[in-house]
Amino acid sequence: MSLPFDLRTLRVFLAVADQRSFTAAARTLHVAQSAVSQTIAGLEKGLELPLFHRHERRITLTPEGEALVPHARALLDRAEAAHLAMRELHGLVKGEVRIGIPSMLGSYYFPPLLMGFKTRHPGIRLTVVEAGARRLQRMIADGELDLGVVIDDDSSRHLERRRLVREEMVVCVPREHPFARRESVSAEAFFGETLVLFQGGYFHREFVDALARETGTTADIAFQSNLIPLTKAIVRQGFGITTFLRRVVEEPELQAVSFDPPAWLDLSLAWGRGAYLSRAEQAFLDFVLAHREVL
Repeated sequence: MSLPFDLRTLRVFLAVADQRSFTAAARTLHVAQSAVSQTIAGLEKGLELPLFHRHERRITLTPEGEALVPHARALLDRAEAAHLAMRELHGLVKGEVRIGIPSMLGSYYFPPLLMGFKTRHPGIRLTVVEAGARRLQRMIADGELDLGVVIDDDSSRHLERRRLVREEMVVCVPREHPFARRESVSAEAFFGETLVLFQGGYFHREFVDALARETGTTADIAFQSNLIPLTKAIVRQGFGITTFLRRVVEEPELQAVSFDPPAWLDLSLAWGRGAYLSRAEQAFLDFVLAHREVL
């Protein structure tokens, strides 16, 4: 029994589904609109199912079309992975690695690893995406990223993971703040201060929100910013305190103070479960795991 579609047909179908327009899909694919229309008509005829509702000025997916979308994406992803694997066997590509890193790690932990890997593999291109840990998890699961650094907890169990580092989350205050003379600070005392926090989606903010729920307290948030230099400047000027990974606080005008009890985060390098890792990606994974002591 022959299938009523091939990979080219699925690419056309997904282009129309994504663009919601035969004309826009034709532009994206660099083909004539008539070719797109004929391909979709042939696919619907072969499947004996309508895939799109044709309206006067737009088109929408039918329930049958909606059902086909994830299968079409999965088939094209597998085909692309197989093509890449075969090309790599012939040494026809130098490779690219797309990795997602939360801002604190990208700025303070990963530069030595990235530079070391680039020195060893100058032909491999590295594309680094900065985003919150939870968004990175979604991007990995959706195939938008090859690898990413995530919090190793229940919400990341659906990904393949390799442990990188265990790091302490600490209270960050200016040197003249009363907390700076303490060995540790309770969560209740922390929430008694005006805070400067990341926005939602970052493990920094998620950590604080979870701590507030555990202690039954409410955060007094004066500033929200995902910019580490700006957050540090606000803390240095005494307009609030915050929490960072310990290494981020290492500068003369700021003091890191442990929580009581100490708070630890486990960070892992992750990729899609069952996903194919190219030789470039595997080389990066192997390098990072072999040199994670620099983190």
